[in-house]
Amino acid sequence: MSETAALVDALKRVLRSQKITYADLARQLDLSESSMKRCFAQHQFTLDRFEQICQIAGVQMAELAALAAGHRDAVTQLTEEQEEELVRDEKLLLVTMLVLNHWSSAEIMEYYAVTEQELLRRLLKLDQLKMIELLPGDRIRPKVSRHFAWRPDGPVQAYYAQFMRDDFMRSDFSEAHCHKRFLGALISPQSMALMHRAIDQLAVKLDELIQADTSLPLEEKLGVAAVFAIRPWEVPSFRAMRRFPERHSC
Repeated sequence: MSETAALVDALKRVLRSQKITYADLARQLDLSESSMKRCFAQHQFTLDRFEQICQIAGVQMAELAALAAGHRDAVTQLTEEQEEELVRDEKLLLVTMLVLNHWSSAEIMEYYAVTEQELLRRLLKLDQLKMIELLPGDRIRPKVSRHFAWRPDGPVQAYYAQFMRDDFMRSDFSEAHCHKRFLGALISPQSMALMHRAIDQLAVKLDELIQADTSLPLEEKLGVAAVFAIRPWEVPSFRAMRRFPERHSC
């Protein structure tokens, strides 16, 4: 990533953390929203314009440069022990999930039974783990990499897996905003590899939508979970009727 792209990316993260939209910037700078989006997409700013946007976001150019440089070493994954620490304290895990989704301190205390003292203690812990930077006025700036991921089969994924089995999949997915597709088929290993890539692309698309919706008010967003999975599998009762059980269905 070029230095210019890194600076623009850092500025976008600051704007998201402050819940400042392209429309907000356009109004204050007397530009159209489409022009503002184009500036960010093409990384084309005059120095004066870039400084104006930094002022609106409440960040100094030097601070932004440091943020861009620091993001190269941003946390991409926690250790097993660190994840276990999150899971042992469910309130800490909740706060972690919320701040990574750009919730403010005020929003967390408004929507959840978390006192100011309890929240501060958890935020200080996340600051210690270098997952966030706790700023004056209890402002929160996430510091994890865009490629941050929980450990495969680690404590956090295991925590969510129990609820996926016992709660998430018990729905018939007929309610508003719910959607489910189940397909069983025979495909080649080559087609399976294509499906793996398609699932990865779908996950990337979801992340893009999450980032795009960051600045929307909480009242306009839904807390969602999505499971994208595929594996060689057959209904056990069908498998029991095979003449050659050792043969795989894939």
